[in-house]
Amino acid sequence: MQEIKCPKCGEVFAVDESGYAAILKQVRDREFDREVRERHAQYEEEKEAALRTQEAKAGADLAQALAKKDAEIARLQMQIGTADRDRELAVTRAVAAQEKELSSLKEQIAILKGSAESAEKEQKLREQSAKERFEERLKEKDEQIAYYRDLKTKMSTKMVGETLEVHCENEFNRIRAAAFPGAYFEKDNDARTGSKGDYIFREEAADGTEIISIMFEMKNETDSGSVKHKNEEFFKELDRDRREKNCEYAVLVTLLEPDSDLYNAGIVDVSHRYPKMYVVRPQFFIPIITLLRNAAQQALTAKQELALVRKQHLDIARFEENMEDFKKGFARNYELASRRFQTAIDEIDKTIDHLRKTKEALLSSENNLRLANNKAEELTIKKLTKGAPGMLERFEALKEEKSATEDNKEENDAD
Repeated sequence: MQEIKCPKCGEVFAVDESGYAAILKQVRDREFDREVRERHAQYEEEKEAALRTQEAKAGADLAQALAKKDAEIARLQMQIGTADRDRELAVTRAVAAQEKELSSLKEQIAILKGSAESAEKEQKLREQSAKERFEERLKEKDEQIAYYRDLKTKMSTKMVGETLEVHCENEFNRIRAAAFPGAYFEKDNDARTGSKGDYIFREEAADGTEIISIMFEMKNETDSGSVKHKNEEFFKELDRDRREKNCEYAVLVTLLEPDSDLYNAGIVDVSHRYPKMYVVRPQFFIPIITLLRNAAQQALTAKQELALVRKQHLDIARFEENMEDFKKGFARNYELASRRFQTAIDEIDKTIDHLRKTKEALLSSENNLRLANNKAEELTIKKLTKGAPGMLERFEALKEEKSATEDNKEENDAD
């Protein structure tokens, strides 16, 4: 139970817990409502004051903004006037520049028109010159074809073949100094393997690395020949010559099968039949060398690196061989030394055994000598003259004679 005193009359009365809680709730609710009303009134006052302040500030800002805007309008009006004058001046200058440029373009057009007419004339002259050169080259080719056809009808197969070789050699020597100054191009005269090609072309770099090598075979026959050969009949032998002479490429320079569209088209790659083999007409003799050589020069760096790797591998292999030889020699010498060492040890053991036996013999001799010495020390005249009275008498007589002699000597010394 709780006791509560009335603030007006001063009477004290008791209330239970529920009643006390209800009274407290009424008091708290009235206090809360009063505080809420006071806070609301304070908020309203503060809001009105803030609104008044904000309105005053907004009015001042607006007045200031209007003043700035009026100034900006005046400045812009001044700039517009200046811009109008500048624009008029710029238009005047642009018109003058355009008129000047138009005049310059007219002059350039006139010049270009003259240049075009001149270029057209030059083009016609070049076309005429190219046409004449083409016709001249065509005429030379026709004459060359007629020349070879004439050769084929007049010469034997061997003579025509030799003439083709001479032609190729002359063509190569004609440009050797300029195009292939350091190259080797000679007839293949090495028949040790039972076969030989016609010519071998080789070229090496400054460090000795081979750039390219080509085995050449030249083939031809006359129209009057009873047997018409085909180019493929010579592929196998040419490939064998290439491999036996350690050449990278094989080229058949041929006038066989003159009506073949395949071989008349230019350079024919037959590497599907035999590796790195080509068939050409005589007019493509120099171009095939140039093409293969240029391709090989591009791969020269790779070849040099490969050669260096091979050399290093060979050096390593030689080092390993030398190491194996050294190990084998060392093992052999070690075995021989070991055998001799063992032999020496055996000889030392034998010597030690011999010395031991000699020592034992010497020790035995020493013992015998000691016994003999003992026997010699125990030997007396009495024992020697035992059983020989005559010898005893003689020893006694010698003993007396010796004693007398010593006495006389002592007397003489005393005198």
